[in-house]
Amino acid sequence: MFTNDKKKWEDNLIELTAFNTVEDYWSLYHYMKTPSELSLGQDYCVFKKGIRPMWEDAANKKGGRWLITFEKRRDDLDWIWLDTVLLLIGENFENNDLICGVVVNVRAKCKISVWIKDASNPAVNMEIGKKLKAALGNVKIGFQLHDSNKNLYTV
Repeated sequence: MFTNDKKKWEDNLIELTAFNTVEDYWSLYHYMKTPSELSLGQDYCVFKKGIRPMWEDAANKKGGRWLITFEKRRDDLDWIWLDTVLLLIGENFENNDLICGVVVNVRAKCKISVWIKDASNPAVNMEIGKKLKAALGNVKIGFQLHDSNKNLYTV
């Protein structure tokens, strides 16, 4: 999905496609713009079927997100986005059932966030964060509740 700020945010969500496997995603990926090719203000969201990329969605209400913030639009935005999506759809996490989806926000300071269903178990959330950090390397990553912009913990 992607968004464009000219309409009400929720009305602006457009499902571009659906896929079930990493192979299906690869067949779509080569026809999609990379995040660095999107206009400022646009987003990509990859979420599990039936979960909308909104804090208000029942699957997201009690959750939070692992957030990677880029101080500026960096060359590595595209590969970090791709690696994050592949980690999620490849079910590389011990607690994959707690992961709702991933979002990239294309702004002056871009963000990639992995949305988690339940923020009440710090040990499980840390496992997800540590796995992301190990896979992505030298990135700053912090966990926030959906209704907060303050990091609860970082890895």
